[in-house]
Amino acid sequence: MDADEVAWELYGLKPEAFTAARAACAARARRAGEERGAGEEALAKRIAGWRRPTLAVWAANLLARADPEQAHRLLELGRGLREAHRTLAGPELRDLSHQRNVVVAEMARQAAQLAGDAGHPVSDAVQHEVEEILHTLLAEPAAGPAADWARGSLTAAPPPVVGFTGLEPAPGTTPRRAAAPPKPTEPARKKEPASSRQQEREQERERGREREARAKARAEADRAAREATLAETELTAAERELRKTRSEVAELDERISALQDDLARARHERADLHAAEEAAARRHRQADRALDKARRAAAEAERAWKALNR
Repeated sequence: MDADEVAWELYGLKPEAFTAARAACAARARRAGEERGAGEEALAKRIAGWRRPTLAVWAANLLARADPEQAHRLLELGRGLREAHRTLAGPELRDLSHQRNVVVAEMARQAAQLAGDAGHPVSDAVQHEVEEILHTLLAEPAAGPAADWARGSLTAAPPPVVGFTGLEPAPGTTPRRAAAPPKPTEPARKKEPASSRQQEREQERERGREREARAKARAEADRAAREATLAETELTAAERELRKTRSEVAELDERISALQDDLARARHERADLHAAEEAAARRHRQADRALDKARRAAAEAERAWKALNR
C-alpha cells in the first residue's frame, strides 16, 4: 500500500464516510504488515492517525481535484507573492496582493458550489474557512500541506499565518526606495534662497498629497473588488437557494398532484361502493319479500295438510 494512494482514496470521500473507510484501510495495512514487515505496520499507524476532514478541508480538496491546473496556478501565485515580498517590489506586490484576494474569494466560492453539488451545502462561515486555508497555502506554497492540497489530499487545515514570514531581502534589492537626499550643511542652507526652500517644501507636500491620493485610490479599488466578489458570492448563494426552493416547490406540486389523483380514485371507488350498496339493499328487500311469501305459503300448506288429516 502507498500512503499517497490511501490518502487520495480517503480524502476524496464525504466526511461522514471517512471514519469507517479509514479503519478499513488501517486494518488492511496491519494485515499486510503481518506478512511484509514493519513498513506496512508504520503505514497502518499513520493511517489510523489521520483526522477526519472538516467540511472546509473536504471542500478545499474537492476544489483541487476538480481543477488541478487551477490549484497549481494558485501555488505559483503564492511563489510570485513571496518573491515580491523578498525583493520589496511595491507595485508588483500590490498587484499580486489584489489578485490574491480576488482569486482566493472566487476559488472559495467554487469550493462551496462543489460541496453543495456533492450534497453538502456549506455556510458562509465554512466558505470563510476555505478562504483562510487557501491564504495559508499561498503564504507557504512550498510546504507539505500545499503539496497535499494540490493532490486533493489535504488532511487538515494548516495553521494560519500572517503575511509572508521568514523572508530576507534578495541581495542587492534592499534599497528599492529612492535614497533620501543628503541634508544640506548649514553653510549651504544659508546660501539657498528662501524662495527655493519654500518651493522645495511645496513640492514635497504635493508629492505627499499625490502618494496619499494613490494610496486612497488603491484602497478604494481593493474595497470595490472585495465588495464585487462578496456581491457575486451572495448572488451565487441566492441562486442556489432559489434553485433549492424551486425544487422543493416542484416536489410539493408533484405530491399535491399525486394526492389529487388518489382523491379522485377514492371518490370513484366511493361511488362504486355506494352503487353496490344500493344494489345489495334492493336484493335484500327482494329476498325479504320472497322469504315472507314463502313463509305464508308454508303456513297455508301446513293448514291444508292438517285439514286433510282430521
